[in-house]
Amino acid sequence: MGCCQSSFLAETHPEKDQRQQQQQQQPEPRNHNQAGPGAVPDPVVANGVPSFSEFSFAELKAATDNFSSDNIVSESGEKAPNLVYKGRLQNRKWIAVKKFSKTAWPDSKQFVEEACGVGKLRHRRLANLIGYCCDGDERLLVAEYMINDTLSKHLFHWENQTIEWAMRLRVATCIAEALDYCSTEGHPLYHDLNAYRVLFDEDGDPRLSCFGLMKNSRDGKSYSTNLAYTPPEYLRNGRVTPESVIYSFGTVILDLLSGKHIPPSHALDMIRTKNITLLMESHLEGKFSMEEATVVVGLASQCLQYEPRERPNVKDLVATLAPLQTKPDVPSYVMLGISKYVEAPPTPQRPLSPMGEACSRLDLTAIHQILVMNHYKDDEGTNELSFQEWTQQMRDMLEARKRGDYAFRDKDFKTAIDCYSQFIDVGTMVSPTVFARRSLCYLFCDQPDAALADAMQAQIVNPEWATAFHMQSVALAKLDMHKDAADMLNEATGLEDKKQRVGKGS
Repeated sequence: MGCCQSSFLAETHPEKDQRQQQQQQQPEPRNHNQAGPGAVPDPVVANGVPSFSEFSFAELKAATDNFSSDNIVSESGEKAPNLVYKGRLQNRKWIAVKKFSKTAWPDSKQFVEEACGVGKLRHRRLANLIGYCCDGDERLLVAEYMINDTLSKHLFHWENQTIEWAMRLRVATCIAEALDYCSTEGHPLYHDLNAYRVLFDEDGDPRLSCFGLMKNSRDGKSYSTNLAYTPPEYLRNGRVTPESVIYSFGTVILDLLSGKHIPPSHALDMIRTKNITLLMESHLEGKFSMEEATVVVGLASQCLQYEPRERPNVKDLVATLAPLQTKPDVPSYVMLGISKYVEAPPTPQRPLSPMGEACSRLDLTAIHQILVMNHYKDDEGTNELSFQEWTQQMRDMLEARKRGDYAFRDKDFKTAIDCYSQFIDVGTMVSPTVFARRSLCYLFCDQPDAALADAMQAQIVNPEWATAFHMQSVALAKLDMHKDAADMLNEATGLEDKKQRVGKGS
């Protein structure tokens, strides 16, 4: 599905009008699972962030364990209208998946267009958007997963230690830099900026969630937090402006200063009475520079001005906060008081057989060579025929199978399908090998559904035959059902091990 320009964009985002002509020509994101003739692997940009691409719903379903409630990481849990899940792709990469309600984006073109625009952004201060899914009435966004939780968790629900002053300044500066980058790239609007939108990566560095760069729905509210923290102009006209984002940034600064979620009106009263010490986080125990705190409090006051025109812009935020940075050589995870995240090695798996290796690579050519080499040795005992059954019909059926074998050997897969179908349709003999061979022929002909059906028939004929499970694994992978494919591959490996143990025991 391509990224198409919608007329709705001009109505809701007038600041983007000047960019419409360029956006109308933006390319369609390629599905990262698909590779056309001569295709090269998806490019990887700075810091290993994959290029923006389309995901299948089946793949995201598998990655999140069927959108299990155990994987919900949204701030409101299952009560949120649009849930965010953590998930893991087949390549072991962690992802965050935002699943919108089914009525949130009725216009699929607009959803894809908005997602494509955000997907172009790449910055070390963002939890970058790496893909989307637009399948039927399903609308999902896929982003980098930040393993070390949210600013809200570290600020309001800490266990071992509170965030030290230098780290609070770093958080404020990093988020200001992220907003400045987005604004420079033509995305000045950020919806519902709050402490839940600030995330920490594996190094403990602060990142701004990319999900806030898109609304929760085409016509939905842009703010889900308490009205006391909502920009006053949004309450008047329901529109988000760049100045609204500055106001929300001011509320995040208040969170960083106080360690509490203080309504802006109350905080401004403290600021007007010069009672900065009362505003500051008590758990800091005075371990902060009063001079730096005064600068930050002053910036918060400017951001929270009632009149939008009196607020600073994003470049002013960076210019004010950047000079306050201290401890540049101290890693963020140290200042957060957490251990550096290290990816655990994958659980050792049983070694795969040559057939298993070929299936895990989806190497149809190698699978073909193995099936040709094995011939019909695994069909022994599946047919008991009486002398009376050796009729002309039987001879014709075996001749059809023989022609199918020749075609299969010569990689004439369409002819092989026809011949094997003649053999199967007679029904006098059943052969798991024929089903497996026809399954592979269907895969070569890009018919994974038919291939899966044949592989399942092979299992019915011989429930202990590993090859039947191998072929199901490949067909399921071709259907983007990767978790099921991995399960089938494990089943096949287990059956091979069982066969070897039986063989050694006899």
